[in-house]
Amino acid sequence: MPADLNDYFKKRDPKRDDDYNSDDDRDDNDFFKNMGKKAGLVYTAIFIAAILIIAKPFVVINSGEVGIKVTAGKYEPTPLEPGFHVYIPFIQQIIIVDTKVRVINYTNKEDVGIPMRNSGIKYKSAISVLDARGLPVSIDLTVQYRLKPESAPQTIASWGLAWEDKIINPVVRDVVRNVIGKFPAEQLPVKRNEIAKLIEVQIKNKLDSFEGQPVELISVQLRNIILPPKIKEQIERVQIAKQEAERTRYEVERAKQEAQKRAALATGIAEARKIEAQGKADAIKIEANAKAYANREIAKSLTPYLLRLREIETQAKFNEALKVNKDAKIFLTPGGAVPNIWVDSKDKKLESSISSNGQ
Repeated sequence: MPADLNDYFKKRDPKRDDDYNSDDDRDDNDFFKNMGKKAGLVYTAIFIAAILIIAKPFVVINSGEVGIKVTAGKYEPTPLEPGFHVYIPFIQQIIIVDTKVRVINYTNKEDVGIPMRNSGIKYKSAISVLDARGLPVSIDLTVQYRLKPESAPQTIASWGLAWEDKIINPVVRDVVRNVIGKFPAEQLPVKRNEIAKLIEVQIKNKLDSFEGQPVELISVQLRNIILPPKIKEQIERVQIAKQEAERTRYEVERAKQEAQKRAALATGIAEARKIEAQGKADAIKIEANAKAYANREIAKSLTPYLLRLREIETQAKFNEALKVNKDAKIFLTPGGAVPNIWVDSKDKKLESSISSNGQ
């Protein structure tokens, strides 16, 4: 080591060195102490965040849903409304159930497709039943319903999350079998509306009979009635026969109307002719009455003096005729207003002239 360095270390004040070392050690200790406190807070925050992420002690309930809080396995009777809710992990649990309208389609179709998850639509096989005579019939049906929110905790506690398969499906199939079993197969299409109403009413009554009325029935739609082939053929024959009978009845009614129309026309023509004949008769009667009246008036005017005048006029005509044809033989029969005259003459023209003048 160089001499100057040795001299430097030898000449250093030991007290000063002690003071220097003590200040450095103090700063280092304070730094590590502060660092340890901050790290503890960070670790605590990370631990709490991990607990929150893993345990997730909160839940968000959407519209159309209710929450059921379960504390140590016990269902609380009051449902949780839509919104943000907090619970104690590992001790409490919140079950979210759907209260929107749900649908079950009972159908024979195989191409109905796969329903979307949480769509609220289920597909089940068509309901096979026996009619009043024991013939197999298949029914396609759509049922709309919803879980009542106010009684959802009691429903889930009693029936579980598979409440639809335990309540809706058995009730629907049982009611359909009971109703269809009262009718012969050939009457089912004819009484379709009546049967649909009976099914809906009985399903509603049976659902309401459950304790707490857990389900609200919205509607029941009878979509299709699938009959045995023989019954279907029989119904088609009956329908054809009814159509033929209806057509025949229509033709008969039409022919009857045509006959009535022709009869009315003939009656009208006959009445018109009758009226025409009556008019002619009345005209003749009026004319005859007029002539009779005229004759009566003429008769009233015929006095002895007038008749005598007519005789004189007639005699004058005879005299004129004798002047022209002296060989004529005239026979005059007096009496009445106009005397009777016979002319015997070889001259036909003269006879005609006399006769005309006599008239």
